[in-house]
Amino acid sequence: MRGADGRTTIPTRVAGLSGGLQQPLPPLAAPPGRRPPQPGVAPRPRVVVRERVGRRLYAVDGIRLIAALMVAVHHFAGTDRVDQPGNPIWGRPVSDIMPTVFRFASYGWIGVEIFFVISGFVICMSCWGRTPRQFFVSRVIRLYPAYWFAVVFTTAVLVAVPGVWERLRLREVLLNLTMLQSGSGVANVDGVYWTLWSELRFYLLFLVVVATGLTYRKVVVFCCVWGAAAMLAPVSGFRLLELTANPEGAWYFIAGLALYLMHRFGQDLLLWGILGMAWLMGQLELGHRIDEVEHVSGWRGSVLVFTVFLLAMVAIALGATDRVRWKWLVTAGALTYPLYLIHYVAGTTLINRLRDTMDARLLVVVVLAGFLVLSWLVHRFVERPVAGAVKRGLDTSFARMRNARGPA
Repeated sequence: MRGADGRTTIPTRVAGLSGGLQQPLPPLAAPPGRRPPQPGVAPRPRVVVRERVGRRLYAVDGIRLIAALMVAVHHFAGTDRVDQPGNPIWGRPVSDIMPTVFRFASYGWIGVEIFFVISGFVICMSCWGRTPRQFFVSRVIRLYPAYWFAVVFTTAVLVAVPGVWERLRLREVLLNLTMLQSGSGVANVDGVYWTLWSELRFYLLFLVVVATGLTYRKVVVFCCVWGAAAMLAPVSGFRLLELTANPEGAWYFIAGLALYLMHRFGQDLLLWGILGMAWLMGQLELGHRIDEVEHVSGWRGSVLVFTVFLLAMVAIALGATDRVRWKWLVTAGALTYPLYLIHYVAGTTLINRLRDTMDARLLVVVVLAGFLVLSWLVHRFVERPVAGAVKRGLDTSFARMRNARGPA
């Protein structure tokens, strides 16, 4: 039976009154912490954490390895530098030596932009529920051990095999160990370190959100505010804003953050809008980099490559690759950071010495394979033990700070 207000009534007999009907029973009390629904007010949608959150995303490791290999092959056989007559690496334009390899390798630089997207995704994933102290410690032990080795290793190569790259002065090499040399106007020991400066600025900004406790709403607001600052920075004439907002890399990190929110909470129009804006701004930055730095690849091809990888990340975020469980991808993902750090200066120096000993394409494969092996050795015997020692030391230091007592 329905009452005048359209709600179903429950007829019940009243004791002592044959055939009498009681008034409708009062509504059940809402569970503690939840408001009862109000007439005429639609319930607010709930944000639900998806079941696959917390599982390792093996496909991300695979994409990370592909991106690292793209960058390495680009540096060996696809840059504007190696395509110049009389260049110190190959001696003549690489497009004359292996034109097909050069054609594909000239797009390998896009692996860096893919790294930025993955970084936004992985940092958001790994920091959820962590404290600022845990975030700081995790970043230090992840970045510095392999980086310290790379600085020392690359400098040793430059000392032992001069003539291909210019070696920095000792005081500049020592400053490189801080990873803050770009902020001091000092050159990098290896040119690939420029990306670490972008990463550090991203970490510093995201630390603010981590300190307040990560939520869906806070990350969305962070994406919007950072994106707006990145758009305004180039025309503001305010150097500090441009330095902080990092307009060259911001939108790639923002894309990664939006993708992780899709992975954790499911897709919605707002997240698709943020991702679409990141793609639009990203394609413009790709064009700027081609015009100002790379000079070897076309805009259309670059956007196509970037879009394919971005769609692959969308597939990962939405669960299309959840069945990928290849254990070797874990090791492959662990190799990418050491490989990225050590391959460029040392690898091109090695090519300079071996270029007349074998076919150029075979040489690229041999050098790349050698650096993959070296990267595994760095991961196994440098990163893991040093990271463990540094973590224990930092945990002890923070515990001492927490337990310190002032003078009585």
